[in-house]
Amino acid sequence: MKIGALRENYEGEARVAVTPSSAAHLRKLGHEVFVESGAGAGAGFSDAAYQAAGVAVAPNAQALIADVDVVVKVRPPEAAELKAMRRGQVLISYFYPTQNAELLELAREQGVTAIAMDMVPRISRAQKMDALSSMANIAGYRAVIEAANNFGRFFTGQVTAAGKVPPAKVLIVGAGVAGLAAIGAATSLGAQVYAFDVRPEVAEQIESMGAEFVYLDFAEQAQDGAATGGYAAPSSPEFREAQLKKFRELAPEMDIVITTALIPGRPAPKLWTEDMVQAMKTGSVIVDLAAERGGNCDLTVPDARIVTENGVVIIGYTDFPSRMGAQASELYGNNIRHMLSDLTPGKDGVIVQNMEDDVIRGSTVAYDGDVTWPPPPPKVAAIAAAKPKEKPKEPTPEERRAAETAAFRAQTRNQVGLLVVGGVLMLALGLVAPASFMQHFIVFVLSVFIGFQVIWNVSHSLHTPLMAVTNAISSIIILGALMQIGSGSGLVIVLAALSVFMAGINIFGGFLVTRRMLAMFQKS
Repeated sequence: MKIGALRENYEGEARVAVTPSSAAHLRKLGHEVFVESGAGAGAGFSDAAYQAAGVAVAPNAQALIADVDVVVKVRPPEAAELKAMRRGQVLISYFYPTQNAELLELAREQGVTAIAMDMVPRISRAQKMDALSSMANIAGYRAVIEAANNFGRFFTGQVTAAGKVPPAKVLIVGAGVAGLAAIGAATSLGAQVYAFDVRPEVAEQIESMGAEFVYLDFAEQAQDGAATGGYAAPSSPEFREAQLKKFRELAPEMDIVITTALIPGRPAPKLWTEDMVQAMKTGSVIVDLAAERGGNCDLTVPDARIVTENGVVIIGYTDFPSRMGAQASELYGNNIRHMLSDLTPGKDGVIVQNMEDDVIRGSTVAYDGDVTWPPPPPKVAAIAAAKPKEKPKEPTPEERRAAETAAFRAQTRNQVGLLVVGGVLMLALGLVAPASFMQHFIVFVLSVFIGFQVIWNVSHSLHTPLMAVTNAISSIIILGALMQIGSGSGLVIVLAALSVFMAGINIFGGFLVTRRMLAMFQKS
C-alpha cells in the first residue's frame, strides 16, 4: 500500500511523521512511501534526502491524500484534511479523542479509520509504538537544556583558583518518562539533583540515577497507575497539602525546578504556587512541562518565557520536542513504522486492521463508519485481574516441628556421610603419598576452606572483579607456585613460573577493571 506523510501546518511544529531512515523500513514491509514537499524541512530533511531514500515527493497535501492509502502525521488532523480523505483510508497521528469530539465525529462520517498514537495502550508489547513516552523523553532532556541556558551559573560544582562554585540544586517534580530523562541529563551535567514522585516505589530508580528521592512523611500511598494508563493517580486533598508543605520547605534552596506532572486529557495539577516562586532566589529557573494544560506552576504562561519581580525565570514552552526536531522525528518515525509493522503482519504491503489485537484495537478511535473510542480494557489487564489462586493450607505447629526435625536429621546424615567419605579418602591418600605431600595438601585444603568462607560471606553488592572467588583461587595458585619455584626440577620451575604469570594477569586485571568501575560512579 501507499503510505504518505503530510507536512505539519501547526505554527512552530518541526517534526515529521516519516524520516528517510524510517521510510527504508516501511519499504521493506512492502509499502510505497510518499511525503508532501517540504514536510521534513523543519527537522532538517530535504526533499532530495527523501528522494535518495526512494521516497516519492508529492507537490501538496491534496495530491498526496488523493494518491495514498494511509496518511500519517504528527499533530491531530485539521478538519480540511479529514474532509479530503475518502472512506476506507487510514489516518495515523495524534488525535486526543477526549478533547476533539468534533474531529472524531468527522472521521466517523468520512468512514476514515483513525489510529491515535496518543492512545497506544501502555503495555510491554506496545512500548515500541508509545509515542507519548518517546516525546516525553525528549521533553525531559530538553527541559534541562533550557534551564541551563537560562541559569547564570555552572551546573557542576567547581573549585578553581578564582574561587569555589557550588553545584546547582535541581528539583524534578514527577518521575515519569520526562522526569527520569531530566534526572539523567541534570546529573550528567554535575548538578545536585532531587526528585519527588507520589509513587514511593520509584525511589530506588531515582536513586540509582544519582538523584536524591524526596520522601514525604504521609500515610497515604499513590494508587497503582494501571487505571490511569500508567500515570500516577490523582491524590487526596490531605496528601496534596502535605506535598505543598514539603515543596515550600524546598523552594528557598532550589536553583532549578522542573515540573512534569500531567495526565493526558486532564488539567495540570497546581504544584508550585505563587508563594513558592516568591521564596526562590533571584536567578532561579522554573521549567513547566505541563504548560499546555495550564501548567504546574501558578505563574506559568503557555508558550512564553517570563521573569517575575523577584527575578525567577519561568519557562512555559509547549514545543520541547520540536526544539529537537530531527531527533524527535526519528523517534516518532520509528513509533509510526512499528505501528505499521503490526498492521502489516504478512510484510507484503497489505494493511490488516485486526481489531482482536489489543494494541491495534486500543489505538483505533474510528473504524468502518463507527466511533470505536473508548476501547474495551486490554485482555492483559483482565488476566491480571483474574481471581488469584488459593493459598496452600498453613501447616499446624506439630506438622512444622515434625518437618523441621526430619530436615535436620537428613542434613546431619549428609554431613556425617561427607565427613566419613572425606576421612576415608584422606586415609587412603596418606597410605600411599609421602609425608611432605600430605603437609602441603592439608595446607591447600585449609586455604581453600578459609578463602571460600571469607569471599562467600562478603555482601554481593560489594563484589567487584577484585573481590571475586576466582581471585581467591589465583592467590592460592601463586602461593603454591612460589613454593615450587625453588625446586631442583627444571620442568617444575617452568610450570610454577607459568602459574605465577597467568594468575597474576587475573589479579592485576581485577585491579584495573575495579578501578574503571569505580571511576564510572565518580563525578568529574
